[in-house]
Amino acid sequence: MSQSPIDVLCIGNAIVDVIARVEDSFVARHGLVKGSMNLIDEARAESLYADMGQAIEVSGGSAGNTAAGVASFGGKAAYFGKVKADQLGVIYRHDMRSQGVKFESIAATEGPATARSFILVTPEGERTMNTYLGACVNLTTADIDEQTVGDAAVTYMEGYLWDRPEAKEAFKLAAKMSHAQKRRTSITLSDSFCVERHRDSFLDLIRNGIDIVFANESEIKSLYKTQSFDGALQAIRKDCAIAVLTRSEHGCVVVKGDETHALPAFPVAKVVDVTGAGDLFAAGFLFGFTRQMPLPACAQLGALAASEVISHIGARPEVKLNAHARAVGLL
Repeated sequence: MSQSPIDVLCIGNAIVDVIARVEDSFVARHGLVKGSMNLIDEARAESLYADMGQAIEVSGGSAGNTAAGVASFGGKAAYFGKVKADQLGVIYRHDMRSQGVKFESIAATEGPATARSFILVTPEGERTMNTYLGACVNLTTADIDEQTVGDAAVTYMEGYLWDRPEAKEAFKLAAKMSHAQKRRTSITLSDSFCVERHRDSFLDLIRNGIDIVFANESEIKSLYKTQSFDGALQAIRKDCAIAVLTRSEHGCVVVKGDETHALPAFPVAKVVDVTGAGDLFAAGFLFGFTRQMPLPACAQLGALAASEVISHIGARPEVKLNAHARAVGLL
């Protein structure tokens, strides 16, 4: 068992996910590119919401999903993220706490509304995301609690925070505090477009302030401006202590120094919604890591969590992941 008061502290954009099944015609009617992630304003948010029909509303955001996953494994998770003191902000806080995640970030009393992401799931399971960032981008260094960072075995941060200078500084402060307490830091690169926007500063951060990098195949190739997955793998091996590279149905590769561990994906009867797959993979991996499990075992827990979340609508597990892992002999 982890000896730290907190296993994983997740820092990210606090976003309420509004998830709806739609036909391809809905995506086309609104001029969207299927599978893309678009940033929208409040007016566009209202327009989509009015047209999308029945939906599920649940606390989300990449790092928030990871925190919920850690808690579902029975780990001790905490979360820093900015919401407003409005109805969706209340929903977000209640939802996180009800899943066992410590969430004590102070809500904003003025400024933009709590963020929401409209996730449109087409029949084959692909998701098209339209995100109104609202209050979540107003995370600052004032929201980084040094005691909580010091209590966490690993601080995990989402790359999307890099889009805002104040949030970027908060992110860097948390990494500095974590290392000052001899703790570990980790980052997910979030998406290839995020990497394109921040490649040089991501590389600088990874080389100087990050212990574990999570990335999918397109993100890691974008980081190193290469079409070769193996070339990107060899590059990240030199730049970061541990890199966890996911490849969808082809599993994942974990590298640490001269070690290379290739693990298969868990089989899934039907892919329903891929939202949150990477987030839950990170949750499983970090849960195992904070329990000093071997890297292949950490990756297997990640693959198990990812397989569970893509088998249904929504980015949060529908079963207790610790019981699920025990049932298949991973815990």
